[in-house]
Amino acid sequence: MRTLLKHGTVYDGTGRPAFTGDVLVEDEHIAEVSPRIECEADRTIDCNGLCVAPGFIDAHSHNDFFIDKDNTEQCFAPFIKQGITTQIVGNCGLSPFGLAEDSPHKDKIGGGIFSAKDPGSFERFVDEAKGRLHVNIAPLVGHGTARVGVNGSTPDPLTKPQMKVMLSHVNEAMEGGAFGGSFGLMYEPSLYAPFDELVAFCREIAHNDGVVTVHPRACSKVALGYRPIFSKPHIELALDEVISIAQAAGADLQYSHFVCVGESTWRCSDHILKKLHANEVPYDIFSFCHGASVITVILPLWYMGLSEQERKSPSVQMRLKLEINVARKLLGIDFDDFTIADIDDEYEQYLGKNIAQIASEEGLSKIDMYIKLVDITNGQARVYIRKYNNDDIVHTLMMDSHSMFMTDSWIEDKGIQTQIAFQGFPYFLVRAKQQGFPLETMVHKMTGKSAKRFGLPRRGELKVGNFADVTVFDYEGVAVDLAAPESTPEGIEYVLINGKTVVDEGVYRPSMCGQMVLKS
Repeated sequence: MRTLLKHGTVYDGTGRPAFTGDVLVEDEHIAEVSPRIECEADRTIDCNGLCVAPGFIDAHSHNDFFIDKDNTEQCFAPFIKQGITTQIVGNCGLSPFGLAEDSPHKDKIGGGIFSAKDPGSFERFVDEAKGRLHVNIAPLVGHGTARVGVNGSTPDPLTKPQMKVMLSHVNEAMEGGAFGGSFGLMYEPSLYAPFDELVAFCREIAHNDGVVTVHPRACSKVALGYRPIFSKPHIELALDEVISIAQAAGADLQYSHFVCVGESTWRCSDHILKKLHANEVPYDIFSFCHGASVITVILPLWYMGLSEQERKSPSVQMRLKLEINVARKLLGIDFDDFTIADIDDEYEQYLGKNIAQIASEEGLSKIDMYIKLVDITNGQARVYIRKYNNDDIVHTLMMDSHSMFMTDSWIEDKGIQTQIAFQGFPYFLVRAKQQGFPLETMVHKMTGKSAKRFGLPRRGELKVGNFADVTVFDYEGVAVDLAAPESTPEGIEYVLINGKTVVDEGVYRPSMCGQMVLKS
């Protein structure tokens, strides 16, 4: 099958200026890239007025947990419709592989956020993914998964035999073609791991020339993972920790999802950025200023351990409200920044509303409404929180030499979905237009930069012999509807994955043509 893309403005993914030209796709590969190609083709697409770029690469994803779902198309379609053809998966210490087939702790894989039908070895994961992928995925092995596999989610330190077994599963993934490993130091059980264990994990990754991506212990000025320390913001302490781990192990560090959560943390962004540059640490960002979390994010840890009767005590309520208000003010987050994204069906009337709105409707104070929502959902309500960054921070990071782009999002079974899963990459393009950023730089961060960073073979550039992952878009026509979070963006005209056209004149045509990308 030959597809000829004619008369497009070609951005090849290298960051070089665009040129007017043609791209010839033959079966799975790019056969020619030239100012003019004259040849026979099964289909010729006129790309006049359109930008022809490599398929967008999502530098931070969790969609490895969704390839065995019954509704895989629903899980992956929104990403493809926004031009994404490849996703880096296994981030935040969470992967559905990296443990023994007979581990008794499989039910604890996913950190309480994700679930896998039957997690096990990397070899089996690769084998079972064949023919089930809508996009290409490039895997990392999660420390949290590897640790759970040998020790469950307990805080107990690993014994020497357990450490040996854990590292053997990490090595199995790396030798099998994983591109690196990941930490989620904010999640169980990685948050319990001592420094030496984290270094040992990183050394195993470094020994196999992999990248280590890290969700740090804190992304805000004040975080529950630390005791009160006022000499330095917790977000800085967390960055210092991961840098020291990487340096001790000789590992190549990637700082995951650069966010400064809460208004009080925004002023830390410049210092965090300088520290990343000083230590030559790349990082990834998303285009929106909100993120997903659970409703307990500002709740004191001790409260959920109390019985229902103990929670009603006036002294408990007084202490609870004091600590919630202190946490809220220290972070710079208010109750109208919390939007309910998922909740029990009994309370579905709250979906899509923020806590301040719900409090007004119920005739309660905002803090009483917050506590009520915590209680009736046992702390399990999913929320979207504003103020993860602000527009100025996002624009600064978009043009920074160390950044690359990602979504860090997924499709939930129910509830309100995150806008980033539907519009994340096109919104980068919208922002670039508004700010006058050079498009060749933006495309590079969406494609070739991420491919080079993680070592993806023959991806990320429009180059002869590379796999034919191509996104064709109308830059002037790219638009997102900020008021409709689950709407399809405008302007993504064609998407090819391994030579197969899956978005055709803006219409999505499902096809399991993705590949497992493995390190060569």
